[in-house]
Amino acid sequence: MRVALHVGQLRQKVPGGIGRYTEALCREIPEFGADLLTFAAGSVPARDGVKLPGLTDLGLPHDGARYELWHRLRRPRLPFAADVVHAPSLAVPPRSDSALVVTVHDVAFLNHPELFTRRGVSFHKAGLAIAGKEADAIITASSFVGRQLINLGFDEKRIHVIPHGVTLAPTADRSDAERRLEALGISPPFVLQVGTVEPRKGVETLIAALQRARREIPTLTLVLAGPVGWGDVAGLNATGVRSLGLVDDSLLEALYSTASVTTVASRSEGFGLPALEALAHGSPLIASDATSLPEVVAGAGILVPPDHPAAWSKAI
Repeated sequence: MRVALHVGQLRQKVPGGIGRYTEALCREIPEFGADLLTFAAGSVPARDGVKLPGLTDLGLPHDGARYELWHRLRRPRLPFAADVVHAPSLAVPPRSDSALVVTVHDVAFLNHPELFTRRGVSFHKAGLAIAGKEADAIITASSFVGRQLINLGFDEKRIHVIPHGVTLAPTADRSDAERRLEALGISPPFVLQVGTVEPRKGVETLIAALQRARREIPTLTLVLAGPVGWGDVAGLNATGVRSLGLVDDSLLEALYSTASVTTVASRSEGFGLPALEALAHGSPLIASDATSLPEVVAGAGILVPPDHPAAWSKAI
């Protein structure tokens, strides 16, 4: 079987969780004996440990033009043959003779458009509509998103719930992890939040909660591991807050293994991979009691309402 995978997300300045998902597909699809072909609207930067077999540059001028051509005009057709075309995001390529699979990570842009850019809402709405009309199969990572799609009128028979997995391995030597963090000036006790720093992720709530918690634990810090996304997030320069930006996997493993507690304070998540990664590393976990997170946490962490700093401070 020949599978063509769209890897355009890896071109983005902030690939985010969909980027990690795409990287995992690049590694795992060939393990099932499939012939993998990758494609994007332009070159894709090299990434450690990620092979992009047969990468095809579609020759479109830029990603914005690709979205416009794909979503509005459904052109141009892909210049190769494949048994299956997989869109791991709502950037859905034009339908061809191949079976089309689309992964829908969440539909928060419908319920909480204020958490996205105007362009992002328009793009996601268009991609979701196309997925509903054209996809032979739709993958979601949580039953929560699957139910939302059914409520929107999607055919239940086409929806396949396939939860995300964990590729990060727990650090074998905790002392080595602590030494690496000490070189960055990070030591317990600290609260870890992993993910893009943007309004949807609840970072402002955590910063407010930290200030409350520091009244009892003066040395407590909040470590943010992830690139800055869109929108303003107040308090990033507050006392006790460390923003590391995008970190490599080995540093991320050290953070998970050493954190006093990991938080996922998001207002909305289609899955919430950092919650699963934290649990895999044995880190105590606090997560929002909203959207998909109770399903992912499954009783293995503390659930707290989003946007309630006092509740987050108490849980910490």
